[in-house]
Amino acid sequence: MTAPTQSRREFLSVTATAFSALIASGCVARGPNAATASTPFSDYGPLLPDPNGLLDLPEGFSYRLISSLGDAMSDGGTVPDKADGMGCLDLGNNEIVLVRNHELVQTDGSGGDIPHGFGTHNGVIVPGGTTSIVLDATTLEVKRQFRSLGGTIRNCSGGVTPWGSWLTCEEAPTGPGQRYGDGLAVNHGWVFEVPGNAEGLVEAKPLRAMGRFNHEAACVDPETGYVYQTEDRNEGVIYRFLPNTPGKLADGGRLQAMVIEGVTDTRNWDAATVAVGQSYTVSWIDLTDVEAPQDDLRLRAAAQGAAVFARGEGMHMGDDDLYFCCTSGGARKLGQIFRLVPGRGQGPDTVELFFESESEEQFNYGDNLCVAPNGHLIVCEDQYTDVVDNHLRGITPSGEAYDLGRLRVQTEPAGACFSPDGKWMFVNAYAPTRTLAITGPWAA
Repeated sequence: MTAPTQSRREFLSVTATAFSALIASGCVARGPNAATASTPFSDYGPLLPDPNGLLDLPEGFSYRLISSLGDAMSDGGTVPDKADGMGCLDLGNNEIVLVRNHELVQTDGSGGDIPHGFGTHNGVIVPGGTTSIVLDATTLEVKRQFRSLGGTIRNCSGGVTPWGSWLTCEEAPTGPGQRYGDGLAVNHGWVFEVPGNAEGLVEAKPLRAMGRFNHEAACVDPETGYVYQTEDRNEGVIYRFLPNTPGKLADGGRLQAMVIEGVTDTRNWDAATVAVGQSYTVSWIDLTDVEAPQDDLRLRAAAQGAAVFARGEGMHMGDDDLYFCCTSGGARKLGQIFRLVPGRGQGPDTVELFFESESEEQFNYGDNLCVAPNGHLIVCEDQYTDVVDNHLRGITPSGEAYDLGRLRVQTEPAGACFSPDGKWMFVNAYAPTRTLAITGPWAA
């Protein structure tokens, strides 16, 4: 593999100020291997019924409602629906911003006029994209909220960057003449970058070199600038993007797929191919024709030896490793969580199956995830059963699952991320849009 054109020291120098403010937010936080995670822990106790009928939490935890569908925004629009992935960034001057995805398709409402955006449907700008909520970092007062990206489709998850932006990912490889593409003017299925300090609607520029596929989440290794990406497909692969200029993704780079020594299928559907806790050596293969007009990038990667995963979704970068969810992986098809340890030039990358759910009580269809200040993983469920009973689940460093919260409405929790000071965890209720701030004894 080719080293970045910037040295590690130069890259860290450029991003140090921004990265220090991202600890515990979005995609950059301490992982379950953190020293604070060694404290014995059982759980926070039973969930208590919420008198408002929205979110049950353990004793000692509480939430407040930050933003809701239809709220007036400072740009004249209203808060759109289908709030999904989200990241929190420090703006300085005692302000933080939540950049929030909206997983809207071309037939959904937009929450008002969108002056400009990436794509159109029958001549009208596509309603997907992001909104930004600027908060007082102390009181959580909403100072302003506005649409920050438009003209995209199904912005599902993403990840924050060490240089202070949000990568928002389209889970929508469609376009003119393709499935669900009638009326669309351009191909979709890209990653877009939204600066945290945006003051309004930004120009929507697809990062084409990062690949066209059914995007889900993204994470940036702060030491190398490499970007890791998940793909929400039954036979998806894990991607790695090596930018030509770390911190400047628009400059292009190389897209690769993960190869696991001795393993081509990690899903454990038909046999226990991958064992919990066992470490496997990883290598990466370069991919060609990454704009993939036929949406076949994953298939070509697998034909070259890339390992397949069962619907890769949430992804979160820690100090020395990253974690990602596979929604329907495992013998019970209830979900898996993998841990990837980058070698960073000191040895090969390795990956292990950190957790595989064996019952619906552990977790059922894990989606977005993040890491709490105490090093526990927080997993958002996204069930597709007749009766939806979605929870926030915690998982300790030793692999014990417990209940952290339960939505009382039949929608998914999504976009979990922490404020830079680790006091608040923000999370969305998908539809109708509600963005909540949860506080409690996170360090316990």
